[in-house]
Amino acid sequence: MSISATKVPLGQKLAFGVGMFANQMFPAIMGIFMVVLVEDLGFPGWMWGVIFFAPRIFDSVTDPIMGFISDNTKSKWGRRRQYVFLGAIIMGISYILMWQLFRENSLQFNFWYFFLWSLVFYLGLTLFSVPYVAMGYEMSDDFHERTNIMAISQFIGQWAWVIAPLFWIIMYDPDWFPSADVAVRQLSIWVAIPCALCAMVPALFLKSKSTVNSDYEPLNSANIGNSLKKIYYSFIEAFKIKEFRKICGATFLIFNAFNTVAALTFFVIVYKLFNGDAEASGIWVSLFGCLGALGTTFIVIPVVAKMSKHFGKKKAFMLAQGISIIGYVLLWFLFVPGKPWLYIIALPFFSFGIGSLFTIMMSMTADIIDVDELNTGMRREGIFGAIYWWMVKVGFAIAGALSGFIIWLVGFNSDLPTVEQQSAVDGLHAFFCFFPMVGTLIAMYIMRNYDITEEKANENRAELDKRKTDITK
Repeated sequence: MSISATKVPLGQKLAFGVGMFANQMFPAIMGIFMVVLVEDLGFPGWMWGVIFFAPRIFDSVTDPIMGFISDNTKSKWGRRRQYVFLGAIIMGISYILMWQLFRENSLQFNFWYFFLWSLVFYLGLTLFSVPYVAMGYEMSDDFHERTNIMAISQFIGQWAWVIAPLFWIIMYDPDWFPSADVAVRQLSIWVAIPCALCAMVPALFLKSKSTVNSDYEPLNSANIGNSLKKIYYSFIEAFKIKEFRKICGATFLIFNAFNTVAALTFFVIVYKLFNGDAEASGIWVSLFGCLGALGTTFIVIPVVAKMSKHFGKKKAFMLAQGISIIGYVLLWFLFVPGKPWLYIIALPFFSFGIGSLFTIMMSMTADIIDVDELNTGMRREGIFGAIYWWMVKVGFAIAGALSGFIIWLVGFNSDLPTVEQQSAVDGLHAFFCFFPMVGTLIAMYIMRNYDITEEKANENRAELDKRKTDITK
């Protein structure tokens, strides 16, 4: 049941947005810390790929189950809040333990230690993120208010990507830490505790109605088989909606093509621009992420929210992705050895791709949930959120494996001098620029005839309101 059909109080939007900061900060810092596994602890490319791939596949299996549980929970606290709170605690504790890695341990021990704790972390992430995202979908019934909610949450969440790159400076500065592996052991504590507290905010402050007397699917051991069937059929019913297939496919391509090469950022900047000298690269690795995130925060999200209101969500998506392609092309020409400042020119364009994606797509998902309610008579924000993020996470797992594969394919080896592997560095640069461009172009083709306009969405809401009125008579 939606909380509001019109305006949502700013305090509620901010509470939801604080949760988004945690939702983005954990993976943002993880992506940076992961470099330590290769650069400082000697993990080969295949271990990097497995660590990226397997936990996220596990995560993608648990997400739909969590979505079903969240949609059908009977509780005086509502369907979502208790899971968000518990997930925040598990994420915080496991994140700290996951990074307690020591050089003196064997490579195999460090690999399995990190791998197993990462499974616990991703279980906590599922408990938190699936019901958390569903809470956002059900905050409003209004076409544009949904975009505003997601824009504010993404604005707050993007600060994670502004802050996270600063860790490059701290980790590799000997005045701070003697080595990067020591850095991640200590910094993980300073990341996990505030992020876990932020993740608790939606559970504590977002409004929620009691569902004790709601007519939901029973959640008990006797009903496990039937529940699994319901999850399976929920997938089928969701993917019968062609607009949902489109946004899942487009998100899969854009987000995961981006993430495949995002893991290569450190290597491309250090080895392409600074001849492999990480210390000489100074703040430039950090600036790439910081300035890109600042551009997203202060330019992309406000501009996209306005474009969505004036032109509609689909046109806003197309325009934003078209601008990002210009950015990818510029990055090819502006990565000039010895002149790192040139890449700054490309960042405002580049940021439109990933920076606009979730503001628009999460708002579109809320519109599609109305279509599902028209078809089935059920509100299933948890299932749709789980399925949507399932696509993201499966793709993210593939992206992690692909990044390791690309490192292997081009023959890159951080132990060799740059002069001996210039072709490998050039190969990383080419993938960095053109791989996400291809994903973006295919996504734009998929979305070319997406057809839930504001008029159609309002018609769907009117029909749903009429049904509710008829039931209460």
